[in-house]
Parts: sequence; structure tokens; C-alpha cells
Amino acid sequence: MASRTVTRADLSEAVYRELGLSRAESADLVEAILEQIAEALARGEKVKISSFGTFEVREKRGRVGRNPKTGEEAPIDPRRVLAFRPSHVLKDRMNEGLNGAA
Repeated sequence: MASRTVTRADLSEAVYRELGLSRAESADLVEAILEQIAEALARGEKVKISSFGTFEVREKRGRVGRNPKTGEEAPIDPRRVLAFRPSHVLKDRMNEGLNGAA
């Protein structure tokens, strides 16, 4: 299976083909949606997209880490991380055809 990255341009092109908006309008729509998602996450809100999944910001506590090369201890500051939990619909779609294919 070849790995390919889906870009903003790919999303805009898909909107252009599916909805018939102009390419500029399609790009603006994709940007507006992504901006709304980013703003909600920056505020610490969950973003749930039905039949796709949930994005949420999690708080990680500070801790002491270790440099694997030198073994030296180093503090790791508290931080916020983004987590994604796919929906069952998405999980099922990703695994179509894999059952019994071993």
C-alpha cells in the first residue's frame, strides 16, 4: 500500500468537484473549516466530527525524562497535546476486507 499525504489543495479540489463551487470558494471553505477546528482546539474544546472521530486537547504533567543516548536526566515541561480518537465508523471503514485476509 503506497503512502500518500492528503493536502489542503487536495481537500479544496474535492470540494470543487463535489459541490461545484469555484476553486477559490472551495479553498476558502476548506480554510474556514480548518480555522474553526484549530480555534476550538486552542480554546481547549473537543471537536467531534460525526462518523469520523474526535479531536481533543490533553494536558500532560511535567516530569523528569532521560536522554536515551547519554542517560542524563532532563526536565520535561508540562504541555498540551492533541489527541485523535477515530469513530467506530472510520475504524470499520479502515479495516474493510482485512477480516479473514491473513
